[in-house]
Amino acid sequence: MRKINEIFYSLQGEGFHTGTPAVFIRFSGCNLKCSFCDTAHEEGELMSDQQIIDEVLRYPAQLIVLTGGEPSLWIDEALIDQLHAVGKRVAIETNGTRVLPSAIDWVTCSPKTGGALSVQHIDELKVVYTGQDLEAYEQIPAQHYFLQPCSGENIPETIACVLEHPRWRLSLQTHKMIQIR
Repeated sequence: MRKINEIFYSLQGEGFHTGTPAVFIRFSGCNLKCSFCDTAHEEGELMSDQQIIDEVLRYPAQLIVLTGGEPSLWIDEALIDQLHAVGKRVAIETNGTRVLPSAIDWVTCSPKTGGALSVQHIDELKVVYTGQDLEAYEQIPAQHYFLQPCSGENIPETIACVLEHPRWRLSLQTHKMIQIR
């Protein structure tokens, strides 16, 4: 059984896959307490893998996004294999503090203060920008680097930082801008 906050169908609103239809599986709980967290993820219900798969199959999207909270608290190879078996591509949004199942297709790591990285592979590094120095983040090997304004409050500062550091790309929370989940 896995504690699920919600499962819903929408467009990915941020990062590399912005605009892509996806089924989001939001897991409950997190091992960090970030002051800027904008997700109510503590509540949830226990669901079996079959219940999760049945809910995912209600939607036509190929992309599944495991999110939270921190989804790595609840997932394992068995769930990833079951999602693959029904033809889904699995992405995860993680704080990177825990080892992930190796079969995940796309890893978005959003490291937070106070958490040491344990992930072995990162496709997309997404940093919530609060004015911090990017040097330590630039030492993390990833295919793509995104800076995201903190709760949309510091967009001009984030843009200026991206212009100063062209390795990074701007990631806006477009789902909030167009008022979808």
